Amino acid sequence: MTFLNTTLKWLLQRRLPRIEAMMQHPGPVQQRVFEQLIRAGRRTEWGKKYDYRSIQTIADFQRQVPVSSYEDLYPYIERVMKGENKVLWPSPVRWFSKSSGTTNARSKFIPVTTESLDESHFKGGKDMMALYVANNPDTQTFAGKGLSIGGSLHTNPFSANSAAGDVSAVVMKNLPSWAQFIRTPSIDIALMDEWEAKMDRMAEVTAQENVTSMLGAPTWGLVLIDKILARTGKSNILDVWPNFEVMIHGAVNFQPYRELFQQQVFPSSTVRYQEVYNASEGFFAIQDDLSRIGEMLLMLDYGIFYEFVPIQEADQPFPKALTIDEVELDKNYALIVSTNGGLWRYRIGDTVRFTSLYPHRLKVSGRTKHFINAFGEEIIVENAEAAITRACEATGAVIADYTAGPVYMSNGANGCHEWVIEFSREPDSQQRFNQLLDQALREVNSDYDAKRYNDMVLKQPRIHVVPRGTFYAWMKQRGKLGGQHKVPRLANSREYLDDILGQSIRL
Repeated sequence: MTFLNTTLKWLLQRRLPRIEAMMQHPGPVQQRVFEQLIRAGRRTEWGKKYDYRSIQTIADFQRQVPVSSYEDLYPYIERVMKGENKVLWPSPVRWFSKSSGTTNARSKFIPVTTESLDESHFKGGKDMMALYVANNPDTQTFAGKGLSIGGSLHTNPFSANSAAGDVSAVVMKNLPSWAQFIRTPSIDIALMDEWEAKMDRMAEVTAQENVTSMLGAPTWGLVLIDKILARTGKSNILDVWPNFEVMIHGAVNFQPYRELFQQQVFPSSTVRYQEVYNASEGFFAIQDDLSRIGEMLLMLDYGIFYEFVPIQEADQPFPKALTIDEVELDKNYALIVSTNGGLWRYRIGDTVRFTSLYPHRLKVSGRTKHFINAFGEEIIVENAEAAITRACEATGAVIADYTAGPVYMSNGANGCHEWVIEFSREPDSQQRFNQLLDQALREVNSDYDAKRYNDMVLKQPRIHVVPRGTFYAWMKQRGKLGGQHKVPRLANSREYLDDILGQSIRL
């Protein structure tokens, strides 16, 4: 495998000069992508409706084409799923990424075209490793296997000629043979339908492999590692995978899990962590500098045209939308994408914040519908993650999962926030943890601080500690086991809180 490791590193590094050029000239790169997309869109039903032939500039595009939600696009997507061609994209669509989302119980089906597979998902996967090699020239990661935790595939409910599934499953199914060779487990196991049986088989197989890298959400990675340790009787996964090098993570904020992975899961200074921003809609960003924790380079040449909408205009059909050359540092923007998968000015539901310009690095700051604003406090996911991380660091706690929502004012009593937290390691003082969480929220969010002043509007948060396994059991009960499903962190209602507290009582 040494020859393969050397060869792949050489091939991957050939891409680095083009990434460097993209970093230095983001505007022209995005202009070329925009022009390519508009030319393709002219040959579609959507393009005819919005007169793409008359679009000459980005300003024309923003004036003529509204920003769309999934519900807006769904009638067109349904036609594509039923086998119609040239509805949203000129080439045929044979794959659909199925996502439950975290704000809508109904499944979402995102078209995945040949172009989006080749130019976005596959290109992103290769660039991810090219940038890792750039950070670690002496890496031996390709001398072993890359473990990836994927989903499953099913026949398209509208047509037997295409398939739908988690985006990771769609990507795995279409990987070239050389990429299949360096990954584990085999495709038949990776695409198993029943999640718990799949995790058992994955544990059985990967415990015997020389795993050097792992790609997936940290939550499901922990479940798999626990199963491997139980099966092998080892106390540390590095006793099973002694050559393990890098954990590539995405889907959820890694910061609350960082200490757990660094100190308990992979207790070695040689293990590295790289973040990616890969979604059903496309591969968006990659951590290019492993020393810049939480910051990712926006990849601008993947056939995706980006627009950034100030958060106060996020729900408008024709908002003030900024291009890559117009964004500013440290402001929250709703992310809007037009893609080579046939999504046009699509509101994906994420908010981002730029941490550097030229090159353009960003952090995912939250979800446009995942917040608590029952009292005008406007708590977003980024606030919650920062506060809970501070409280953990100060009390020695390690978080497994959590969610939070409001307790409304009633009968003259003030409101508050209610948290449900599952710890991997409990704090040295629960009372101190609670106080620090509240204090940190006040420091990172001035609106929350104002509402907490003298308990005039909000009282101190109410915090419930639930037994290990509560969130896993809750997700299982909802039929949400699998790599594409994530625990909703914040909600502006009590929908999740009441349900999971009931789950805790049943346990």
